[in-house]
Amino acid sequence: MGTVAYMSPEQARGKELDPRTDLFSFGTVLYEMAAGQLPFRGNTSATIFEAILNQAPVAPVRLNPAVPAELERIINKALEKDRDLRYQHASDIRSDLKRLKRDTDSGRVSSSASRIVQDISTESPTQSVASAQASLGVRGKKYAVLAACVALLLIAFLTNRFWPRSNTLNGPAKITQISQWNKPMNSARLSPDGHAVAFASPVGGINQVFLMLTSGGEPLQLTNNEDDKFVNNFSADGKEVYYSRIVGRDEVWAVPTLGGSPRRVASAYYGLPSPDSTSLFYVKVDNPAIFRVGKSGLNEELVYKPQDNSLFFRQLLLFPGGNNLLARAGRVNSLNERIFRISLTSHEAVDLGEMPGSGNVAWAEPGNSILFSRTVNGLTNIWKYSLQDRSLTQITFGTGADFSPMPDPGGKGIYYLNGRFSGSLTAYHVHSKQSTDIVPEDANQPIISRDGKRVMYVTFPTSEKVELWTSDIDGGNKVKIATFEAEEGALLTLNWAPDNFHLSFSQGSKLFIVGADGSGLRQLPSMAGMTISNAVWSPDQKSVYVSAAENAQWYTHTIWKWSDGAKPEKLVEGCGYAYDIDPGGKYLLALFDFGEKTGVYEVPISERKCIPLLPGVTSGASFAPDGKSLLYAVASRGEVAIYRQPWQEDKVIGTPHVALKLPFTFQLNYGLTYDFSRDLSTIVYARPGGHADLYLLSQK
Repeated sequence: MGTVAYMSPEQARGKELDPRTDLFSFGTVLYEMAAGQLPFRGNTSATIFEAILNQAPVAPVRLNPAVPAELERIINKALEKDRDLRYQHASDIRSDLKRLKRDTDSGRVSSSASRIVQDISTESPTQSVASAQASLGVRGKKYAVLAACVALLLIAFLTNRFWPRSNTLNGPAKITQISQWNKPMNSARLSPDGHAVAFASPVGGINQVFLMLTSGGEPLQLTNNEDDKFVNNFSADGKEVYYSRIVGRDEVWAVPTLGGSPRRVASAYYGLPSPDSTSLFYVKVDNPAIFRVGKSGLNEELVYKPQDNSLFFRQLLLFPGGNNLLARAGRVNSLNERIFRISLTSHEAVDLGEMPGSGNVAWAEPGNSILFSRTVNGLTNIWKYSLQDRSLTQITFGTGADFSPMPDPGGKGIYYLNGRFSGSLTAYHVHSKQSTDIVPEDANQPIISRDGKRVMYVTFPTSEKVELWTSDIDGGNKVKIATFEAEEGALLTLNWAPDNFHLSFSQGSKLFIVGADGSGLRQLPSMAGMTISNAVWSPDQKSVYVSAAENAQWYTHTIWKWSDGAKPEKLVEGCGYAYDIDPGGKYLLALFDFGEKTGVYEVPISERKCIPLLPGVTSGASFAPDGKSLLYAVASRGEVAIYRQPWQEDKVIGTPHVALKLPFTFQLNYGLTYDFSRDLSTIVYARPGGHADLYLLSQK
């Protein structure tokens, strides 16, 4: 059940937290090492919460007779449900563990525990840790005192946890939960006065913009249209929230914080208003540059354009004084982002190096250090990064995930989000009007086979691992195809072959073909080292048309043709990514799902051109089985309609009509969040899930 089993009673009740909460979690770890199982267990979160709040754990000595009585006392004190009776300080538990180690070394511990100490006396600390880990499955008699040795090695962890070295907060810290939202929250931003937080959260599967007071209370929903959104920033006066669409044409919008109609601000992917509200800095998907425009929206000015077109700027901050920008940028073929200081007078940039973290950044000490999320050993916390000496300081120390740091302008502390994201895959069967969960959590990228009988998808078992799976369309007969390290790049499902057995997937610049049962895994030749974005087989299954991203924002793609035994051949450049082909094998469908070229494009293979076909359609379109029409989805007013557009030999004919209407909405991001069978009998879609809440890290 993840981190639920390590929560303290006060955390389970949603009360204000302090360092004694982490001492309870540490007691849970000690119990697990000594007894070989968690103290509070259950099949659901509810049963685990009940155990944490109201049940006493089984005595460790009953599960492992070699546990010394003193170690059991230490564990029991750490697991006191009343925090006033628990260890009050890390130094107290450290002293007791040291005393236990001293008594063990001097022979004061009797019985089997004494003999265990003799067994491990020749081992180095590193060997002791390894032995403890190796014995977890068999619960050997060495385990109890080895657990104490391991605990001593964790004292450094305790010290770091309770005596933070950050200059952002001085003195003892406390954590206060502000919200009780318990739903997904992302792209959070703090208002200039520190009184409100704007964030995005899904409603009916669509991310909408919300506003929440930092004093607590129920959030106010500010938007309700059908576009997925992410929050950019507040206006300088705090009266508006700027947001953008995740897919579709580049547009920054502003909505009043008190509610009202949004207004269009700029043709941009992301915007940052100046402190005096006289101008807006922004970036575009189809251009790697940074621009500035006046309040009127006229007279666009180029601020900076990198010589390296593989860069894409994702976020901007203003340095104190307003003469420089801090820019966070991604790069094609790289998971790691870089940060730059860009002069607004000389229009030159200074590379400040690789950002050793991820997600949104915020000033810690403006001009000198920044805050961001960083994952170490599977735990995501807030870290501070110095721009001068490039040193790192950990700020939060919980089990995470902590993200979206937002320092309070009045010095109260640091607001941040804590929670986890997940998402289930659901199959909706049109004829029966019944839904089936294919995967209950942490899955996306469904692609249905051409006969509509199977589906492939990606799961995320841990923050370090990604897995490719196939199953029947109802979730039966699951097969794990492959497991990859997440740090090696995003794992993408691509397409099924016409035989409905073989499938393609990619990770970074690597393209693979494999059978649906996991057999015959094969890596195809590289497409000039470019990052793979999609692939589609020819109807005779003799060739594969491979799309590869040309830039960091994945805006334009090169389409290649590869046939077995031949070198990849470049077919067309500067197009969308190709994802479908007509039954005759003459025309590809390609998609620009964001930017000014948004829409479905047609690629006549013999002519090697990229021609607009369905402008403005961001959800992708697929050829019907007979090749005489195109099918595409549109969300509107709480419903999703799938349209049928007649098509014949390189052009659409007449007007589209509704082929199917669904009484619910979901994210229409083709290949990432949904797919439908060609006969329209089944729709598989990802339902966003998880939970997050707003917290304040402050001084006592």
